Parts: sequence; structure tokens; C-alpha cells
Amino acid sequence: MNYNFLESACRKDTNAEKYTLREELFGTDDVFPVWVADMDIDTPDVVLEAVKRRLEHPIVGYEEVPKSAFLAQIEWMKDEHGVAFALEDMLYSHSVVASMSVMIEAFSEVGDKIIVQTPVYPPFFHSVLEHDRELLKNPLKQDTTGKYVFDIEDLKLKIDSKTKLLLLCSPHNPVGRVWRKEELEEILEVCLEHNIVVFSDEIHSDLVYKPNKHIPFASLSDEARDITITAIGAGKTFNMAGFSMSSVAIPNQALRDRFLKVYKRVHFAQGSVLSHVAFEAAYTEAKPWLEDLKIHLMQNFTMLKVVCEKYSERIKVTPIEATYLAWLDCKGMNMSNKELRKFFIQDAKLGLNSGLSFGREGSGFMRLNFAISSAKMLQVVNQLENALENKFRK
Repeated sequence: MNYNFLESACRKDTNAEKYTLREELFGTDDVFPVWVADMDIDTPDVVLEAVKRRLEHPIVGYEEVPKSAFLAQIEWMKDEHGVAFALEDMLYSHSVVASMSVMIEAFSEVGDKIIVQTPVYPPFFHSVLEHDRELLKNPLKQDTTGKYVFDIEDLKLKIDSKTKLLLLCSPHNPVGRVWRKEELEEILEVCLEHNIVVFSDEIHSDLVYKPNKHIPFASLSDEARDITITAIGAGKTFNMAGFSMSSVAIPNQALRDRFLKVYKRVHFAQGSVLSHVAFEAAYTEAKPWLEDLKIHLMQNFTMLKVVCEKYSERIKVTPIEATYLAWLDCKGMNMSNKELRKFFIQDAKLGLNSGLSFGREGSGFMRLNFAISSAKMLQVVNQLENALENKFRK
């Protein structure tokens, strides 16, 4: 079956976050929102049909996550990414950020240092600071092609006895990298040497473009499995973030026991019965949809790239290997971050994430979510091109 992503349902009256918060975030409703990381693309029919079937039963009460749901995810991770998790490794979580907070509390003390590799998804900062831990920034470097890489030497120099955790974003949001095995092995070597536990956020692992291949951190070796807590889920992959269900995989029993002490105190419970159904249906039935989606997303990215290439002295799109989040280098526009934001809101009438929100290293960048229908993407690139034309070719 071939899926059609030419159009998508209207979300303006659904309380969708990206639309509802436009006035608050951008000062106007007159922007097309391409910021928060969910898709303006219809959730797979197989997921929605499974939920409808469950609603034929007249009672929606407390239910445990069925083993079949976790087993479906385990099988998916094995088939798609070559990593083997056991049923006892798996825990329910309503979000990766919640899992990260539990991990920070379980494996560090107030004042301990936690490594983040900037620019990075903002909750990586917030989760550390809100737990009164010290942020240890290990900024990524850009090579001559604009591709981001780890700065291992900087990492080695900054680690000390108070460094307890590393928060790994893999694939990386916002720079779109799929880390190679040899890159991850360098990180692993450092973490093993210094007894550092790794929280590996792999929520975008299914949104990888050929020929790139996601390597789960826990799959690197037995030693890697023993120091890794992996956060995974169907929310990004199948555009079902509203079901609020992800999972945490912790193969090492000692780590799992420490995690569970905090996890149980918070009382995560087991989530929603409808989420369980949607989660399992996605992993068992929605792969054909995903394969067509990735083709569509790359077509959208190409449309954006073509516009940026016309104004390459002003704006560049960072090479992408995964996610549906374009990282736009706007330093050639010679604007302050405030002026840059104003340009996108007032001139292009687009609501993007400011690069500065991903850390100081994001200064001069903007993040654009291109997971939208073809029709909406055409609107986005036309608005951007017209704004660039008016601004720089007068």
C-alpha cells in the first residue's frame, strides 16, 4: 500500500499545542507553526482503528500494560535496530523527559555533574538544573561540511570525580546526526573509564534516512548494556505523542533496582488503556506507513534545501541523517537572535524554535519541523522564499 501525505487534517480547533500557543510564543496567531516536534500528518489508520475497536467495550478503567505491547516493541527493536531487550528490562513511562528526571534523581546527588552535548533538546538542560545538579557542557563540533561530531578531547578534560551521568541524544535533536558505531564507542570508552551511567534518548531512532543506520548505545557491548538506560517510544515515529506512552529499557538489574526506587515513589502507574492499544498496533501494523512517511519527509527536506541553496550566503540547512527537524544556519543573515526571530515571525510568518533555546551554541540558528503534508510544506517554503527575496534582493 502507498500512503498519501499530500494533505492532512486541520488542527486549529483541536487544542493542538503548536497552534494553541502561537499567540503566547510568537505574539500573533498569524504564523504557520513549525516548532514543537509532532507532525501535521495524520496518525496511521491502523492505530486509530485499533483504538476504535477497544472503545467498543463499554468500560475504560485501570489496566496494566499488556505483555504483548512490550513484546511488540522488543521485537521491533530487535528487527529494526539489532538490540535485544527482555520483557523484565521494560518499564512504562509517559514521556522521555519524565524518565530522564527519574534517572537523574536515582543515579546522582545534589551538586553532582551531568554531561550534556550542546546544542541539544532544552529539557536536557532543565532536567539537570531543576534537580540542583551541575551542568557539564561538552559542545559538539562542526566539521568543514557543517556536520556535527563529538569533541572527545573536551569531554576527557572536563570529567572529574563528581561527574556521574551522560545524557546522550541519539539520533540527535536538533542537529539531525545519526552517530556512527565508532563515535559511540569513543563515548563508551570514556564512560567506562570514569564509571559514568548513560541515559540514551533514542526516541527518534526510527526516523533515520538511508544509508544511515541507528546504533542503540546498549547494543555496543555487554559493558555498554550494563551502564545504559535507554528511552524509546512510538510517539515520534507514528505521530502519536498525545497517547503519552514511551518506555525505558534497563537490562542491568542493579541499575533497574535503583531506577525503580525513584520510579515507584513518583508512582508512574501504567498509563491509559487506549495508549496501550495504540502502542501495540503501531509496532505490529504500521511499518508500511513509516516507510512511506520517511520518503515523504525527505521530499519535504529537499524542498527546503532547494530554497536555502538559492540564498546560500544567507541561510544554510545543516546536513540531516535523522529526525524531521531541520537545523538552519542563519548566521549569514547578519542578524541578532532577536532580529532573526522577528524575521521569521513577521516577514516569513513562520513559527520556528530559536536556536538559542538549545544552548548558547545554537546562537544564529533556527529549528524548523518539516513533518507536515506536502501542501503545507509548499506553503512553508513559499513563505520563506518570499521573505528572503524581499529582505535580500531588493
